[in-house]
Amino acid sequence: MTQFFWKSESCSDELNSALRIVRRFYGDRIAENSGETELEFRKAESNVVKITRNGSICRIEAGCLSGWLRGVSHAFAGVEADETAPFETLGIMLDCSRNKVFSLSYLKEMLVKLALMGYNMAMLYTEDTYTLPGEPFFGYMRGAFTMEELKEADAFAGQLGIELIGCIQTLGHLEQILAYGEYGKVRDTASVLMVDEPETYKLIEKMILFWKKALSSRRLHIGMDETHDLGRGRFLDHNGYESAFELFNRHLSRVNQLCEENGIRPIIWSDMYFRLGNKTQTYYDLNTNIPQEVRDRIPRNVQLCYWDYYNTDTNFYEKFIGLHRELGFDPVMGSGVWTWSRFWYDHVQTARTVVPCIQACRRTGLKELFFTMWGDNGGYCAYDSSLAGLEFASGLAFGHEADETAFFAARFRSVCGEDFELFTELGKIAVPKAGDAPEIRTEHLLWDDPLLGINHLSYRTAGQLDAYRKSLAGLLERLVTAELSPALRTVRSLIRFLIPRIGFQTALLDAYRNSDAAVLRRLADVEIPELTALLDEFSEEFRADWLRCAKPFGLEVIQERNAGVRTRLLELRRRLLESAPLPELDAQLRALDAGCHTPVRSYSGSVLR
Repeated sequence: MTQFFWKSESCSDELNSALRIVRRFYGDRIAENSGETELEFRKAESNVVKITRNGSICRIEAGCLSGWLRGVSHAFAGVEADETAPFETLGIMLDCSRNKVFSLSYLKEMLVKLALMGYNMAMLYTEDTYTLPGEPFFGYMRGAFTMEELKEADAFAGQLGIELIGCIQTLGHLEQILAYGEYGKVRDTASVLMVDEPETYKLIEKMILFWKKALSSRRLHIGMDETHDLGRGRFLDHNGYESAFELFNRHLSRVNQLCEENGIRPIIWSDMYFRLGNKTQTYYDLNTNIPQEVRDRIPRNVQLCYWDYYNTDTNFYEKFIGLHRELGFDPVMGSGVWTWSRFWYDHVQTARTVVPCIQACRRTGLKELFFTMWGDNGGYCAYDSSLAGLEFASGLAFGHEADETAFFAARFRSVCGEDFELFTELGKIAVPKAGDAPEIRTEHLLWDDPLLGINHLSYRTAGQLDAYRKSLAGLLERLVTAELSPALRTVRSLIRFLIPRIGFQTALLDAYRNSDAAVLRRLADVEIPELTALLDEFSEEFRADWLRCAKPFGLEVIQERNAGVRTRLLELRRRLLESAPLPELDAQLRALDAGCHTPVRSYSGSVLR
């Protein structure tokens, strides 16, 4: 492995500071003032990254710190590149509100990797997971970030050329805090704040002041998305019906005023303007009607963020960017690296959406782009897996094609020490919807009740289980080595449980139908103990990986789900050994015989922990 070095006297203080951080994390790769191959840094246009080699000198040309650091990782990977990224902002958004609040140490590791990938912005999505002075229930038992942690993270990010931005909520998505009776006065509905209530704006000003003090960026994402029931709770009871457009604009005007008074430039998700303009509250309706008087009252200094992780057509993205510009705004684009409601990063879905999105951003000259990494339904994704998606997305942003697998693989191995093709292939642990067959999501089988078998029966009636088991077996073959990182050990243990669990549920139902006492006895005496042992193994690996990268708060939610499955397996064993009636299985057989495609059951919504 080549050891690179840089001459500190030839570099600015800013670059020296960043390179010294890189050296802390990649000390076997880079040194200061002495080594094998010199890194020579030259100034270029702001959107260019170019790396060339000449003997023992590796020249990196870039226009900014993030470009130089991306060039460093090119050198580590042994690739030459001549890239152009048209984006002034290339960032990510990390969900820290769905159970998993990342530890400061893990956050720093991720920031270094992001910098080496060429990112220059990171948002922390925190609905209530920060310690707001005078508000003891903010982040209570949720692993809230402290002011000191955020200041330290901000200083660290700044040294790497990364703008750290708070991403909060100032209208909806506040169900965790509004569950407390102390916030009854500012509650409209279970998740939405009360518009016009003076106490609402006192609370929001506290939020704004907190983030102003915590971070050096003067930008703050203030949320305001998906407030579908705005004005339909206590507000309706107290004031009667008012147009949601009117309420939204009036509230935004008040919050924007607070931002202006405190020197903050707000960003909001744009969906409510488009949703309220059509009867079905659909975000992506190209024929939505936003009245002119509503358009005129949108504050001009607010940045609209167009979020879209679903559309797969470049022309659609271009049209929707155009609709934002017709409102008078050049939007910030929020795409998605798919981590939510999954145990592993989904590369197929990410590629289907990110590729056309970036193409549209390039064609339309959009300047700001970031990639969300949500944690819906519990934040149980192995977030190390998302690094493959971030490497892929940054490469696309810098002009590379989606099929340049060797390029991505070399860089990913160098920056993250992992196999890019393995990481992207493991996303197949989930299966997308195809025709009438439902999407297979891993958690729907992991946390399916062994006696009720609702999701197992749904997938069985759709004829999906045999192919899915074979797919899992193929993935498991890729994970036979004992030398695996914590994230890979976790997904291996999950697959090791899922394969026999699927077979067990099928065998259980068939043996019960046939009154096969011998098979039922074997399931009780042999297979259930084996399943509980495999489930325990998964729970231990999952716990270790969680605690490696996040605060312990929120882990209890996943442990309770796993423990519930374990308890129900033992209950099933007990009833089999007692030869007790099993009306749950009778109900399954009736549904199966009727050809009933039972619905897949989710285990929590995105608004729940």
